[in-house]
Amino acid sequence: MTTTFIVERKDLRETHWLDAPDAALPPGSVRLRIELFALTANNITYAAFGDAMSYWSFFPTPDPDTGCIPVWGFATVAESRGDGVEVGERFYGYFPMADAVVLLPGRVGPAGFVDEAAHRRELPGIYNHYLRCSADPLHDPAHEGELALLRPLFTTSFLIDDFLADNAFFDARTVILSSASSKTAYGTAFCLAQRRGTPQAVRVVGLTSAANADYARGLGCYDEVRLYDEVALLDANAPSVYVDMSGSVPVRAAVHAHFGDRLRYSCSVGGTHWNELGSGKGLAGPRPVLFFAPAQSRKRLAEWGSEAFGRKLAQAWHAFMVPVTDAKAPWLQVVRSRGKDAVEATYRAQLDGSVPAREGRILGL
Repeated sequence: MTTTFIVERKDLRETHWLDAPDAALPPGSVRLRIELFALTANNITYAAFGDAMSYWSFFPTPDPDTGCIPVWGFATVAESRGDGVEVGERFYGYFPMADAVVLLPGRVGPAGFVDEAAHRRELPGIYNHYLRCSADPLHDPAHEGELALLRPLFTTSFLIDDFLADNAFFDARTVILSSASSKTAYGTAFCLAQRRGTPQAVRVVGLTSAANADYARGLGCYDEVRLYDEVALLDANAPSVYVDMSGSVPVRAAVHAHFGDRLRYSCSVGGTHWNELGSGKGLAGPRPVLFFAPAQSRKRLAEWGSEAFGRKLAQAWHAFMVPVTDAKAPWLQVVRSRGKDAVEATYRAQLDGSVPAREGRILGL
């Protein structure tokens, strides 16, 4: 029996569980038991942009009005009819919010495999790779929680920083990030802060709620942190880029109105404020452009090669892990729980934005 958490696409607060008997494993396929997965504001973004960015397509449900939100985590092979993937092996990757999944391994190698199920072949490849833990240079059994929580988000952060630098920050010297306490935002701020003291240094400003302001300021990667209702206090004459992690229409409108043509670029990334999403029509300044991490990843893989890309990302990741796992004042506290009730409670807390900024929730069924 496989148990899956299902949500209504048009009303993310409506959820239920789907229990389905395990069918016979098709030739070439593997069944993995999902042991742990992270549930963050990023997964709410997956749901909020599920149709626009095909996130619902990875793990389709029987009813097209419902969806299964993808999550990142670890799983162990329970059954295998696929060459080169053995029972008992452990993999990191993109999974349904469930206790098991059937995949079709292709391009199997020492590092892992690609799921070549027909419905995933046209989807972004970055989500279809499953990494063999025994060969993964980033895998650390003691920090699997941090990996599940931060690895996919930090990869996006790394690529946002690289995208902005690749475009000379659109001739801006200030980068403003909303939802500053979110993991993708402070990962991006961390990467930007590494440029301090270099010709590419930019001023990094975070926008956040009153509840998370002290946390965001304490990270040290923002040069300035303001509340959402303090946009008018920012220097309107500073050529700036807006990196929108929240998706909030009121916040976006306030930033655009305040800066006008001094806003050189508006980058739409997330939807942590999923209930305030809307179009970018009628805004002062530039029209928001959706950031798609796989596109920047493909560009750099073509230019740098996979080895250099992996090396640069690993260097940034290991530097990021220093403050994240600091013994005295870690940026992240991993909180683990199991069972349906824990999944439902955490999901609703993420929808409501009530999970403390310092916490990272790891779940299992």
